Amino acid sequence: MTRSQTDANAIEVRGLVKHFGETKALDGVDLDVREGTVLGVLGPNGAGKTTLVRCLSTLLVPDAGTATVAGYDVVRQPRQLRRTIGLTGQYASVDEKLSGFENLYMIGRLLDLSRADARRRADEMLERFSLTEAAKRPAMNYSGGMRRRLDLAASMIGRPAVLYLDEPTTGLDPRTRNEVWDEVKLMVSEGVTVLLTTQYMEEAEQLASELTVVDRGKVIAQGEVDELKAKVGGRTLKVRPVDPARLPEMAAALRETGLDGVAGATVVPDEGALYVPILTDQQLTAVVTLLGSRGFGIAHIGTHLPSLDEVFLAITGQKTTGSELSDTTSEEVAA
Repeated sequence: MTRSQTDANAIEVRGLVKHFGETKALDGVDLDVREGTVLGVLGPNGAGKTTLVRCLSTLLVPDAGTATVAGYDVVRQPRQLRRTIGLTGQYASVDEKLSGFENLYMIGRLLDLSRADARRRADEMLERFSLTEAAKRPAMNYSGGMRRRLDLAASMIGRPAVLYLDEPTTGLDPRTRNEVWDEVKLMVSEGVTVLLTTQYMEEAEQLASELTVVDRGKVIAQGEVDELKAKVGGRTLKVRPVDPARLPEMAAALRETGLDGVAGATVVPDEGALYVPILTDQQLTAVVTLLGSRGFGIAHIGTHLPSLDEVFLAITGQKTTGSELSDTTSEEVAA
């Protein structure tokens, strides 16, 4: 297959298998990544995320299955594929003895750019990633955040159609992490397709259009963020009355309705709020109507889906190891 024959998917994987001895790191993985989008690949340690990236970037040869990236077969056309992809691993892979400019220039030359084009592209990337002032300093003197930005710049030298980010913000401070996120969003806006592996729930929600959850080498869930949240359980209605003293009375009124799930209404005095499980839109309407008819003054009312961290725990049975977990997605309105 040639690049001119690609369809709307930048990455297509079918039945990918990779063994290490008796261990199946990948056990029949299927996934699709649409052009110009970010697919977040989530999974606990040892799930197979990095092995998947290494196979798709031609660093490992799969034992079975097929994969095409940017129209190239990862096994039969590795040389052509390498010219169309970029890779940023979990740890910065720059040469510490070389300066920032020298690292980028070297990679440009390795990608067969002319001397003039390699210099021009290196300068462009140094400016884009706010490294111009440090261009002549050895990378060993860079901070962790600067090395990560240099690593990202290196992955972009060849203007890749597809970029692999394997836990790209591991160990970064919040400010630098946000800077990396901004750069990823900019790349996607320019048409780059990104496959992102991460254990940071906030990162997945910030960047990914769709998610694939892997565990023990298998895909165990796929879909958009809200779709996966909905699979774990419905929404929760949060009601904050004008008079917090009436919270027990509100809860009692709801329990009398006999609506499915409402019996699980929970009073949280510290928040001055009542939380009600909501299974359907009709149920939500019934609850709001009842509270209004009983004369309860409502200060705020809103709904939220389970957090992505809760989804991850429910699907895999394991907590994430990332130190930054996402806030609950919510829609709150003034009553």
